[in-house]
Amino acid sequence: MNTLVCLAPGTLAYQDRPAPTPRPGEALLRIRRVGICGTDLHAYEGTQPFFSYPRVLGHELAGELVDTGGAAGFAVGEAVTFIPYLHCGHCVACRAGKPNCCVHMQVCGVHVDGGMTELLAVPASALVAGQGLGYDELALVEPLAIGAHGVRRAAVQPGEWVLVVGAGPIGLGVMEFARIAGGQVIALDVNEQRLAFCRERLGVTHTINGRNVDVAEALRTITDGDMPTVVIDATGSLGAINQGFAYLAHGGRYVLVGLQKGDISFSHPEFHKREATLLSSRNATRQDFEHVLGAMRAGQVQPTTYITHRVAFGQVSQEFATWLDPASGVIKAMIELP
Repeated sequence: MNTLVCLAPGTLAYQDRPAPTPRPGEALLRIRRVGICGTDLHAYEGTQPFFSYPRVLGHELAGELVDTGGAAGFAVGEAVTFIPYLHCGHCVACRAGKPNCCVHMQVCGVHVDGGMTELLAVPASALVAGQGLGYDELALVEPLAIGAHGVRRAAVQPGEWVLVVGAGPIGLGVMEFARIAGGQVIALDVNEQRLAFCRERLGVTHTINGRNVDVAEALRTITDGDMPTVVIDATGSLGAINQGFAYLAHGGRYVLVGLQKGDISFSHPEFHKREATLLSSRNATRQDFEHVLGAMRAGQVQPTTYITHRVAFGQVSQEFATWLDPASGVIKAMIELP
């Protein structure tokens, strides 16, 4: 089967690999869609934490079920996605019902080979039924679940101001589920094209371009001096994460969905006087996946509007590097397999 491998930063190559034979408890998927995530882009440019080469990228996946692996309620031929966070089931986090931050976590496409291939064996227990949705929608469930989980971590309440820093695909998902939770969303980015997308496609009323204005002053104006009670970072930028502490209201919560390699720093007195709460948000749980599927089916989220670029699997190696350039206008690139 044809497989695209990231051999080293900046190097992708197609390889002919043997088709997998599912082990007991594994299902087999024929991959139909692969969404490109920031993780994939960071891995390609060599900036992704917890990453080693060579690696088959891809964890935003949708496929046709070839072998159910004995999973109850599934049938060969149906469209599915799956939860790509392979957890041990026994560690302190798993025992506490938090498999998304398993001590021994292996994320498909990060720690183990992912879905940029024709066939992929996955744990049957990780399958997620498509519920009548198409391959495009199903490939977008995982990134939206990341956003939904971050919003759940923030415990967003109706009416409160939620600042989302970063208007990439993950940030868009955060905005959507903050809105669904009843939050008043403010989008902050330095890319005017992405901010326009927020206004025009997501209906975000308040957007701030950090290149053009005093962000803190803009936030004070929007929030009538209160500042946002929830700040959620979806940039993975050290500078943006450090700056985000200054935008937090007294008594507020700061949730880091984005991830980068460095050490964060902030003023302890400023953080302390706010009695602020700092949280990380890692991956997502089945509860989040089901929440996203329900929102899609209810028409609360229109995820296919995120897809700005489509490419056939055989052309990915030629196109991939262009998606690193903000001038490309990419929000979500989608790989199609026949």
